[in-house]
Amino acid sequence: MTSRKPDEPLARNSRLRLVRPRSLATARRAVTTRRTRPAPRPPEGTPPRAELARQARHVLADAVRIARWAAVEGGARTAPRTGPGAVPPQERAAAALDLTPGQVRAGWDRARLAGLVELHGDTARPGWRLHAWDRDDSAVLRGWVALFDAWSLVHPAPEGVAPGAVAEVVEAVPQVLSLLQLSQGPVPVPALLDLLGQRVEELRGERCEVPAPEQAPEAPAVPEAPAGGGTAGLPALLDWALEGLAAVGALTLDPGTGERHATLTPLGNWAVWVKLEQICVAAQSPAGNIEQSAEDMLRGCARLTPGPARDEYRAWLAARTLSSAVAELLAVARGEDALLRGLAFEALRVVGAPAEAEVRATVAEPPLRPYALLWLAEYEGADPDDAQEVLTREEATWLWVDTAAAVADHGESALLVRHLDSAVQGTVPALLDEVRAVGHPRTVQVLVALAAAHPDPALAKAVRRAAFQVHTGGA
Repeated sequence: MTSRKPDEPLARNSRLRLVRPRSLATARRAVTTRRTRPAPRPPEGTPPRAELARQARHVLADAVRIARWAAVEGGARTAPRTGPGAVPPQERAAAALDLTPGQVRAGWDRARLAGLVELHGDTARPGWRLHAWDRDDSAVLRGWVALFDAWSLVHPAPEGVAPGAVAEVVEAVPQVLSLLQLSQGPVPVPALLDLLGQRVEELRGERCEVPAPEQAPEAPAVPEAPAGGGTAGLPALLDWALEGLAAVGALTLDPGTGERHATLTPLGNWAVWVKLEQICVAAQSPAGNIEQSAEDMLRGCARLTPGPARDEYRAWLAARTLSSAVAELLAVARGEDALLRGLAFEALRVVGAPAEAEVRATVAEPPLRPYALLWLAEYEGADPDDAQEVLTREEATWLWVDTAAAVADHGESALLVRHLDSAVQGTVPALLDEVRAVGHPRTVQVLVALAAAHPDPALAKAVRRAAFQVHTGGA
């Protein structure tokens, strides 16, 4: 503020010491300071992301063609078929794309599992990844990883095998993939079978299912494991798993001269590394927030500096499906705590592209609109220091009040006073006029807190008057 004598009345043109408009940064400084943390580097010899994305586009080429055909059809109604999901009319798609009906079915399943199409009832619509497919390598790689995670749905399991045995193999496959990555070359299938058998036995030992005393012994359950509790049924299940992983482009199977060998593709090697990194991040969570709800996790991160906070976000996200994590974070953002609202969008920045559609949908919600617009601007490449230029004057004022509420609830009085520097208005009267008009539900509390904290008696009196006017509905 400009200096004045204690008994001098507040001037109508009192200037704020304007700085670049960074209201959101003020909320972050209530508990933290912004820093960056370098991302972990993939193993030496891993192709560049552009090359990995090219390979992923090749694997999903038919799926993309079918998804785009469905998009051109204008949200084609899908026809039910046997098996998971639904497909567009097979005959028309096969004729238009010069594919067989079987290729159409397989490509449609891949498109659905990779997020290229979304099913709304019996209508198929393009997914966000399809829109970004040609320009965003990250979207392509995330789509392929989603398909990689769903390998067991791509290739049907052998008939006549108990579901429990299939589930055991699916749970044990990451150990097989880890061996393939560590070997950095072809691995004989018998060696993989030995490892698979050991891992399945470990899983059975960990489960240690003992029937309750009150259960009747004369009606035993159908055994879920292969006969004898050994590995009698595992060779066929290992073949199924390797063929499923080969079908999504994660590995190749070489018949060899005497026995078959499996080798990870560059895509598969990179994906296993990504999964191991996620596990390591989750295991190294310093604050122990992995099992907490989104709200409790964000509260636990409130006093962390940005680097450790982002580590916590990554660990929390790695333990959940992204769709459920994004929904939970946005539910917290819709709550009453303004600090948690800002932190929720910080966590969504760690999510990145998979959160785009959900964040874009919140633009229609006034309390979340400024945060969503800033998130989208930064996601589309804007510098964080310049991102607020996408906000209107009213949106920036709403964000200023929301940030002030966060500071008032969780920060220090001095920080609330300094928050005046981030206002987009050039004078105190202009700021108060626009704050009164914006209609934020916390306006009165923010102005009362600011009046109590500010050392300038005349300015504090003007702020209290504005708070009273908002409270009573006066002009």
